[in-house]
Amino acid sequence: MKAAAFASTTIAAVAAFFASTAHADVDPIVIKGSKFFYKTNGTEFFIKGVAYQQDFSGNGTSGSNDYSDPLADPDGCKRDVPVLQELQTNTVRVYAINPEQDHSQCMQMLQDAGIYVIADLSQPGLSINRDSPTWNDQIYARYASVVDSLQNYTNVLGFFAGNEVSNNASNTDASAFVKAAVRDMKAYIKQNNYRQIGVGYATNDDASIRTDLADYFNCGSPEESIDFWGYNIYSWCGDSSYQQSGYADRTQEFSNYSVPAFFAEYGCNTPSPRKFTEVGALYGSEMTPVWSGGIVYMYFQEANDYGLVSIDGNSVSKLDDFTALSSQIAKVTPTGVNAASYTPTNTKAQNCPASGTAWQAATALPPTPNKELCSCMFESLSCVAKSSVSDETVGKTFGYICGQSQSACDGITANGTSGVYGAYSMCNATEQLSWAANAYYKESKQNPSACDFNGVAHTQSPTSAQGACSSLLSQAGTAGTGTVTSVPTGTGAGAASGTKSGSTGTSTHTGAASMMNVPVLNLGMLQLGAYVLGAALTGAGMLLL
Repeated sequence: MKAAAFASTTIAAVAAFFASTAHADVDPIVIKGSKFFYKTNGTEFFIKGVAYQQDFSGNGTSGSNDYSDPLADPDGCKRDVPVLQELQTNTVRVYAINPEQDHSQCMQMLQDAGIYVIADLSQPGLSINRDSPTWNDQIYARYASVVDSLQNYTNVLGFFAGNEVSNNASNTDASAFVKAAVRDMKAYIKQNNYRQIGVGYATNDDASIRTDLADYFNCGSPEESIDFWGYNIYSWCGDSSYQQSGYADRTQEFSNYSVPAFFAEYGCNTPSPRKFTEVGALYGSEMTPVWSGGIVYMYFQEANDYGLVSIDGNSVSKLDDFTALSSQIAKVTPTGVNAASYTPTNTKAQNCPASGTAWQAATALPPTPNKELCSCMFESLSCVAKSSVSDETVGKTFGYICGQSQSACDGITANGTSGVYGAYSMCNATEQLSWAANAYYKESKQNPSACDFNGVAHTQSPTSAQGACSSLLSQAGTAGTGTVTSVPTGTGAGAASGTKSGSTGTSTHTGAASMMNVPVLNLGMLQLGAYVLGAALTGAGMLLL
């Protein structure tokens, strides 16, 4: 822990603070061109933010589902909101919330303090994995449920559909899956008649791909591209400068970007304690025409030594970094434009990067996850996978099936580089393995032994597709390689059904997309893409099951 100038905030002081604070709705933040504005008065909005989540790490990999939702902790919010206000904080970024928990108290406290929220849609165990990316119905339901749970709070500024997923030249294909998530969450918000809330992406600062990344997420149709761009950048360390840090170069690169761009994380912590001299540049005249502010990483002191404060129960101790940031923030008054007099000139989207050695993401995106389609498909099969199967066995089964018959796996192939996706590539693990097993079973003339795979699968009586199911399966085609144009009709399956209260009223949603229950294989870190993509090369050497 760093040396600290300790100052404690007591529960009594916090209670007095909130007792004297009037409740009032905040003005929603809207986007016009490459800038944020307060909706009502048109004043330009510059983010003065702090990352606010304890004990969390989840950059582009899937892992444990164990995390603590900071917006579902009223005691923590009572303790921390006054401290955040001392830093003139107007935005917090949270990396994972639990959509089944109540956020009304924390969101009200933040609203009363004039603080907006940018929320990442993923959680550690349900995110797009950079090493073997997929955009499936389970992740879709997770993302949609977060939108459902937060959309009715007027102080929600926007959502991140991914954070540092493609972080070097070896995994840029994963960006196709994240961009599909951006597309589908934008469509989901519109489909449900929610107010306009932006969906963006937060990137790391890798020199080999930074330009291609920014171009890729901004190119193409408005329905597919980001609403804002978040930059996690740690290049200003200690007594640096606008030129030396690379800030001048980054500002020039984004001078014609067509959507708002801001620092989604900043605050290099070497040397320590931090001086935060970059604050003056970020909110100064050279950067504010291009950048909409930034979010300091981070509020809580943890093992990585990025904290502004240390927490002991209900007590907050301000560290040297807090004092330095507070001093620098107090010096800045960013000057912007008014929405009424602002006419965007940088309205042209970027050109999509050509796929080559440094960039491997196709402009063709994965299909929209459709739980109804996947459930209809599963019910129509004669041979289906069991749910209680080990990761290793699942891998061997996929390897064998796809190696013996590539056509059996065409319907579940998802290749972000070639832009080739099967209609069922977005289904969950059980459904995908069932599709492949059934295709192999049919090719084997439905020999009973061909639907076993050492106990991995079994036969069932298929359901004849009727009505909507018939239409969906017809679009997917008998080989599973067709294009399904029908969109999901349900809300986020992971959302808690019922009424969620917020500053703008109440909203009731039922997870219609979960109307059919299909057992799901517990693959943990395992993703199916690696098996399907590599099976044709390895099938001859796989263990015959």
